[in-house]
Amino acid sequence: MSTDAVVDAPSRTRSRRRAVGPIVERFGLVWALLALIAFFSLWPTTSDSFLTTDNLRTLFANEAVVAIAALGALLPFVAGQFDLTIGAIAMLSSMIVAAIVTETGVPLVAAVPIAVVACAGVGLISGSVVAYLRAPAIVISLGMATLIGGVVLLYSGSRSIIGMPAALTDFGSLTWLGVPRPVWLLLVVVLVVGFVIRYTVTGRSLLMIGSNAEAARLVGVRTRRLILLSFVLAGLFYGVAGVLLLARTGAATPGDGLGLTVGALTAVFLGATTIKPGRFNVPGTIVGVFFVAVSINGLTLAGAADWVDPVFTGAAVVVAVAASTMLAQRRSG
Repeated sequence: MSTDAVVDAPSRTRSRRRAVGPIVERFGLVWALLALIAFFSLWPTTSDSFLTTDNLRTLFANEAVVAIAALGALLPFVAGQFDLTIGAIAMLSSMIVAAIVTETGVPLVAAVPIAVVACAGVGLISGSVVAYLRAPAIVISLGMATLIGGVVLLYSGSRSIIGMPAALTDFGSLTWLGVPRPVWLLLVVVLVVGFVIRYTVTGRSLLMIGSNAEAARLVGVRTRRLILLSFVLAGLFYGVAGVLLLARTGAATPGDGLGLTVGALTAVFLGATTIKPGRFNVPGTIVGVFFVAVSINGLTLAGAADWVDPVFTGAAVVVAVAASTMLAQRRSG
């Protein structure tokens, strides 16, 4: 064997590792999700119930709510802003629709747009303070979420509003072509958000702002206006998620939807570790939603204790934030 061949062998090995490394990094969470699905499908404790039609339909329909909320949250995050109003605005949307339909006699087709526009208005208020007063987004959104929670409690008196129209609850529980109706709505939102971020000037400008806001401003990007827009659109999608949550549960209850904040944030940060590591992205966010959902669903079917859900979700948040931050720093470096 020649000396050149001996020297080239380690080089070829390193080259293969360098080629495989990015693939593993980009699709690691996808492979982990597939492994989870295979595990719960074959594990004797869950094999009889995990892949059943009823379980999968319920899983997908429930997670459509989380995914729509997460896609809304993705927009401020792409622009480098942190939003904690996700669950509060979704709860507000549910309450507005329920109150209008049951107490005023306004038809559902009018109540839903009113609620969604009102939620976009909340995003307008938060976004204005963040963009034009340069206030910390995390503080403003936390304060706004607390304020909304108090207003909902004041109005409802801590009581649920029931008696939703059949058209709404049917949308939340029935299927089209064997697929839960909420999933069809999710597909529409995925296409809209994905198109905006990838193919529009607005989306590309938001990405520029998230990468370097000052550099974006210097090249003529209207950073304040676009940050404001990201909060308005986020509020709109949180409102849609709230209406869908009402369709799934059939009642508007104070506190319902607040858990969406953690679930959506977990999905967004997990999404930044896959597909496009170091960047918030639409397909990665969807993978993040279902990675957490499948994990919790499988453990629940296995009879896991109540503490497993919050512990797993909290751990996922910590790991996701740490991993996405590390990847973003490495990418920028």
